[in-house]
Amino acid sequence: MLAIRLTAEPDRLATVALPVRPGDADDVPAGPVPTAVTLPDGVGDEAAALAPLARLTGRAGEIRVQLRPGGVPERLVLVGIGDGDEAGWRSAGAAVVRAAKDESHVTLALPVGVSPDSVRGLVEGLMLGSYRFRLGADDKAPALVGVDLAVADPDAHQQAVAVARTTARLTRLARDLTNTPSSIKNPEWFAGQIAEAAEGVPGLRLRVREPEQLAAEGFGGILAVGAGSASGPRLVELDWQPDDARTHVVLVGKGITFDTGGISIKPVPAMKLMRKDMAGAAAVLAATLGAAALRLPVRVTALAPLAENMVSGTAFRPGDIIRHYGGLTSETTNSDAEGRLVLADALAYAVQELKPDLLIDLATLTGANAVALGSRTGALYSDNDQLAKDLLAAIDAAGESAWRMPLPTDYVEYLGSDLADLHSAPTQGGGSVLAALYLREFTGDLRERWLHIDMSAPSWCERDDAELTRGATGWGVRGLLRWLGTLS
Repeated sequence: MLAIRLTAEPDRLATVALPVRPGDADDVPAGPVPTAVTLPDGVGDEAAALAPLARLTGRAGEIRVQLRPGGVPERLVLVGIGDGDEAGWRSAGAAVVRAAKDESHVTLALPVGVSPDSVRGLVEGLMLGSYRFRLGADDKAPALVGVDLAVADPDAHQQAVAVARTTARLTRLARDLTNTPSSIKNPEWFAGQIAEAAEGVPGLRLRVREPEQLAAEGFGGILAVGAGSASGPRLVELDWQPDDARTHVVLVGKGITFDTGGISIKPVPAMKLMRKDMAGAAAVLAATLGAAALRLPVRVTALAPLAENMVSGTAFRPGDIIRHYGGLTSETTNSDAEGRLVLADALAYAVQELKPDLLIDLATLTGANAVALGSRTGALYSDNDQLAKDLLAAIDAAGESAWRMPLPTDYVEYLGSDLADLHSAPTQGGGSVLAALYLREFTGDLRERWLHIDMSAPSWCERDDAELTRGATGWGVRGLLRWLGTLS
């Protein structure tokens, strides 16, 4: 992973990056920002002359590399920072690591008075923009191993760098888990990866329920979805409980390690990326590990129901009645609407046994999320205005995106079943809304303190884009950690 160093006396000057701010209304052109450290002779003047010649605008993430044979530095990188806010610096960091991927080190000179928030965004951009996932040989791996941040007072930014490094590290973990092929990633393997990550961390407690325990305790939804696979389901419960915690949050994440659709089988194009159907579980587990690493003064319990939805003679059938944890029953006529069945068990368990103050679930639940909001934005549902407002603000500050959607009461009648308490997959349309309404039925007396995010679309990215890299995005880790950091 990329090494980040704060320094007031940069000594690795082969490649130097300078931030560029946009022009202004007084016809002052875009140009480099005055930096907090002394640059080699002539570099500042050269950068100021180059910016207008290169027609730089200073927009966040804009990049220009100037070769200077025989000079110091040998390569001068000009990078736009936009408004200079955290988001602009995050994009700038990602652009720098991509532009300097063939160099071993780069020094980035920061402006006088740069804020800790800007440094946090920059470090997240550097570490997330440099992310790569491969299981085979990587002949094109970047050479870049370290970035020096040249600032006047390194001590003033140590905390921002530490928080950013932790956030990025756990986001990268969520990406790794989601990108891993399902030939490797079954429920047992996934649970083992979390056990390894949590080992030795003070204040963390892990419990993994295997099929026998799930059956004995009545987790009928998880067992039904996992029944068709040779790899049995699991329920991972990861608890961070500091001594000074006054608030308890339960985070629930959908963990389908591969989704064929079951007997309601998916077409091949829809199935090929179903290794990502556990991105919600990866996000909530990584966020809980992050809360422990940052020693946040809030109790966080992550619940990750893990199952592989396969086609076989033991798979659950369309039309089956499933009895969930706590006793509610579901009629399911579509085995490809399996995620809500495992979430229902976990939500009911959280309400009845853990009794938290707040209950949040994240799930790659419906394709309707992408139809409504596109590829970058999660759909957020809650009856609690303040909770929705606070989490949306944290998600936005972290550089992620979500939009609040309605929970119309007149749609509840669509959940009715002649055979069971609920119909799990109504066909009246509004698939993401109906899935949220179904989950709400399992929140009991926490209904007013529950929030659901359908994050199927933003869990995956088809191309490099700012701090996102092609493949799994780790969506939700940054927003959850930002929000958890506001609680006490």
